Amino acid sequence: MPENNDNFDKYTPLFSASSSQLFLQKCYTHEKIADAEIKSYENCYPFIYHLEHAQTYYNQAAIAPLSIQPILSFYGFAQLLKACLLTIDPNYPESTSLLAHGVTTRKRKKQQYEFLKDEVKTQKHGLFTCIAEKLFHIRHLEGEKYSMGTLLKEIPDMQSHSWTISRKNFVTLLPSSNGFQLPLAILDSYQMSGSRLEEFLSSKTKQIYRITEAPGTLHLKTDDGLIHNASSPIKYNLAEGHFMLSLNKDSSAFSLPELLIHYLISYNLSIIARYETEWWAELMKTMPNDDYPCIVQFLKISQAKVPFLIFEWIKSERFNF
Repeated sequence: MPENNDNFDKYTPLFSASSSQLFLQKCYTHEKIADAEIKSYENCYPFIYHLEHAQTYYNQAAIAPLSIQPILSFYGFAQLLKACLLTIDPNYPESTSLLAHGVTTRKRKKQQYEFLKDEVKTQKHGLFTCIAEKLFHIRHLEGEKYSMGTLLKEIPDMQSHSWTISRKNFVTLLPSSNGFQLPLAILDSYQMSGSRLEEFLSSKTKQIYRITEAPGTLHLKTDDGLIHNASSPIKYNLAEGHFMLSLNKDSSAFSLPELLIHYLISYNLSIIARYETEWWAELMKTMPNDDYPCIVQFLKISQAKVPFLIFEWIKSERFNF
């Protein structure tokens, strides 16, 4: 990965106090926040500094040894999320509880520890809960547990990677007029009829799906369009440049926004790199199982994709600039 993360080039218009102030004023006006102009002036520099700090972390992660990449990537990620929150809440953070990570994991790993089987647990307060509620309008995630393997299956870019759970987790969506084409075989994968699949997808997300059958194919469309990181089992494969539909219909992370998925995995890896030094060092030296190539692949994907997804959220959910 190059030293300068190309995904940050899209943020260039925001690295200006005047541009950021106008952008934040539009955001606050859209949110019907009182004194939008005053608050936009107060927050334009903090907003820029979060973006700049994130860029520094990601640029350093790109050239850093693998041993510290998870730490740098996670803190860069957190800075981007804080910039997003400032576009919604001019008073963020209103309490110190919002500064916590919002997720926890077992600090001392068991013997015979395997990363893919490790779990994280969401908490009531903190950054994870805050972004789930304010960026994606998702509540009641407190106490949910997710394994690393379950989460990694919901990242379409991981599909081309050969690892223990490498079965096909996604099907490619082919663009068509006003929607996408799906292979008819998707109904066998879901074990549903077209109408039942339509109901199922709509019940799992905040979007309305419509599925119509044609000879040998299905046509899928959504009323609200498709945002790259919406609460949806449809996710964007950045490496290959197309949308894909998850086949993991029974997964607890089936409709979890991909930014939240990256956050949970990145948090756990940062904890391991900081506190599980012996296991982490042994993993990099001995490479005993699929944990090592899986982690390396995830870090490569996440360092490119998180800034991309954040920008897509800003652009799609806010305003073009």
